[in-house]
Amino acid sequence: MAARVLILTFCFAAATAYIAKASKTEPAFTRAPLAGFPLQVVNWRGHDVLVDENVLSVLAVDDHLNREYLSSGRSLGLYVGFYQTQRQGNTIHSPLNCLPGAGWNPVSRSYIRIPTLSDASLSDPGIQINRITIEKGLDRAVVLYWYQAHGRVVASEYWGRFYTVLDAMRINRTDGAIVRVISPIAGPAKQAEAAAENDAISFVKSIYPLLWRYLPES
Repeated sequence: MAARVLILTFCFAAATAYIAKASKTEPAFTRAPLAGFPLQVVNWRGHDVLVDENVLSVLAVDDHLNREYLSSGRSLGLYVGFYQTQRQGNTIHSPLNCLPGAGWNPVSRSYIRIPTLSDASLSDPGIQINRITIEKGLDRAVVLYWYQAHGRVVASEYWGRFYTVLDAMRINRTDGAIVRVISPIAGPAKQAEAAAENDAISFVKSIYPLLWRYLPES
């Protein structure tokens, strides 16, 4: 009970400080527009996919990237949504809310850790991200996603919100992004799901070092 009281007290104090700073202008920073993200990523070639204006209105993103990447008959979907500020209710939307709205049903969820250094001899804690399997009718796909802000990668929606409040108090910034990769599963077999996951993981390894130009590291 004492631990719960302390946690609630901290949450209320953090929320109070966050609200107190809500009217302050956030400092300016430099980043490249997501439209400039490479169309060619290793052996994957991308093209932009338009997002419905009504959907964009709901997402309330300040910048976004929505692409399909193709390679040797295989495809991947990449979505990046960037928020300049998450004050006044403009917060990042979780795929666990958005995908069911588009008719996709999450059937499994886990966390996976992906190495981010090309040199396996170096110590690399990697990044922990979300992995879910979704289905709609006979269609299935593997989804990898995470939240990224200020040099930090977070899988949990709750920790993402915690750090948003913390950064608002610490550096008066609430900018952040969600990165999502969707890899279709070509068939009902387990091998097909494993192949889709391998494609997604390999793609994440390739795009992660590129993202820092478009998502501020500090």
